[in-house]
This record gives sequence, C-alpha cells and structure tokens, in this order.
Amino acid sequence: MAYDPTMNKPAAEGGTLRTPVIVDCDTGIDDSLALLYAVASSDCEVVAVTCTAGNVDVRQVAENTRCVLELAGRPDIEVAIGRETPLARKLVTTPETHGHGGIGYAELPPARMPLSPRFGPDLIVEEARRHPGELTLVTLAPLTNVALAVLREPELPRLLRRVVIMGGSYRSPGNTAPTTEWNVNVDPEAARIVFEAFGGEGSNARWSERPARPIALGLDVTERAKLLPEHLARLAALAGCEPDGSIRSGGSSAGSAVNPIVRYLADALRFYMEFHSRYDHFYGAFVHDPLALATALDPTLVRTEAVTVEVELGGRLTTGETVTDWRRVWGRPPNLDVAVEADVDRFFDRFIERVGKLAAERS
Repeated sequence: MAYDPTMNKPAAEGGTLRTPVIVDCDTGIDDSLALLYAVASSDCEVVAVTCTAGNVDVRQVAENTRCVLELAGRPDIEVAIGRETPLARKLVTTPETHGHGGIGYAELPPARMPLSPRFGPDLIVEEARRHPGELTLVTLAPLTNVALAVLREPELPRLLRRVVIMGGSYRSPGNTAPTTEWNVNVDPEAARIVFEAFGGEGSNARWSERPARPIALGLDVTERAKLLPEHLARLAALAGCEPDGSIRSGGSSAGSAVNPIVRYLADALRFYMEFHSRYDHFYGAFVHDPLALATALDPTLVRTEAVTVEVELGGRLTTGETVTDWRRVWGRPPNLDVAVEADVDRFFDRFIERVGKLAAERS
C-alpha cells in the first residue's frame, strides 16, 4: 500500500499534524518498542517499514515486524524486506542481546499479513520520489538498505524531509568493540555511504542547495534512556493490569486473562534486562530505538551539534568507529546533527502514556 498524502492531516486529538515516516529496522526488542510507540502516537503516520538484517536475519526481522504490527492492531502497514547481508561483510547477529528469535522470551502468533512485493531500498526511493520533501526516514538498524537507496537515487537526501539515525558512538565507548556501536559496526561501508551522501558537495540538488543534515543519536544519548522495571509498572497500571500482563482486580479490562501488549513487553524486556544485568551491571534496558523514533516526531527531545563525521573502514582495532571532528580541524561542512543531550524524562513520560493507552485499547 503506497503512502496516501491525505494521511498527513491534523490528527483527531488537539489538531496535531501527523508526521509521515518510513521506519527501517532490524526488529529486535528495542525496535519492537519503537514500532509500538509509532503506532501509539497520534502525531505519527507509519507509511511503511523496511527490514534490514542486523539483530537477527532479515527474514526473522520481517516476521517479528509483522507480528508486532499485528499485536498493535496495524496489519495494514506495508512491510518490505531489504538486502539479506551487509554490503561487504559477513552478517553478524546478536542472539545474546535479543534472543535467537529477536524478541527475547516473548512469543507471538505467526504473522498473517503478507509481505510487500517491493524491495526495501526501492520502496524508500519510490515513496521519496512520489512525495518529495514530506517523508521522515527513521533508521534503527545497520544502514544497508539506506545506502542502497542512496546509490539508486543520489538525490534521496534532498527528497526526504528529514532522516533520523540511531547509530554511532560519538563521545562514548562503543557497545560492540571499544569504540564502535552495533548498527554501524555491522555494516560500516553502508554507514560511510550514507554519511557522505549528506556532505552537501553535490551540484545537482533539485530541492535545496544542501540536504537537511540527519539527526544522529549515538550511544552518548541513547544509553541515558534506561527503561527500568518501575517504568514498565507505570505503563501496566495505565493499561489496567500488572507488569506481567495479568489483569488487576477492578482493572479496566476485567474478564481478560492477560493484556497482550503488556505481556509482550514483560516477556521481551525480561530477556533484555537480564542481558544488561550481566554486561552493564543494572537491571533495566537501554531503549535506543524508541528514543530515536520519538525524536523523529519531536526533535526538541534532543540538543544537537552540527559536526563532520567519517566512518573508519581500515582500522586494525577501530573499523566501524564514527570519527567525529568536534574541533572542526578538517574544515569541512558538517554532515550530521549529532545529539549531545536528551530529555529522557519527557521521553519516558510520553512512551508510558502512549504505549500504555494503546495497550488498554488492545486489551
């Protein structure tokens, strides 16, 4: 189903304009939370979701994505598979972080909605050409699909309204190697292509002299968004049930055994929290991707600095590092707006309110 521009209209609540987004993801646990947040947000219209190999293989990504959208009551959203491997490297997945199926301990019924016949990168290009200057692309995965889209259509940076990237480590240690973040580390060649595409050096721009710089959220800010058991308890209370998904006595969903969304969150996040307890010494979860999705809808959630960033490809120890020119010694135009601060309290208030309300509606 192609994007219908009539969808970009004031929402029913408060007259807020909906932001049409394409989400490119490798649906593991935090990607699934981002999808739930997007569906739950009255200021968001999910045009399509494209699937990239990363946390799990791309076929499992597509299955997880459709299952989560069906859980949220949105089987109408187009889901397209992209490339099955990084551009130049062997695919490495992360079962220790997200589980072998990508969604922790959660179990969902097999997806019923059909896959799109379109190839993910082609979908991105086609929708951007069809609606120049309107779409926001939110990337929550290795940038493989986006790089292929840029190679097919070099004007893509100018055809999109905005790009928001969850990826990179700009002023913090990495989470895959000492200096590298997972999404960039999986496909550094793709990240370099995408970052260079926004350098603004081209002379054939049709929509503006330079493309709008992507907003990049690296580990510097996403690891400040720690979802804790008390956050899940607040969300469950809004949905009228216990954190494990069971209905509370006198709750708003009396007569149901479990709340499916809260139960999903509890089972998926328990795996994620156990992982972080082992490796990061706190019982909770970094929710990188939902923060990026929320920023796409409201960029005031973060403060950014315009900087020039390159991706290291040939380092013996640093391949995949996002090398950032904070002191502007290169003297080149900035190509990213890197987030340096995030209002995580405001983000969590919104996440709990929106997803909690969706869970109550879906009970």
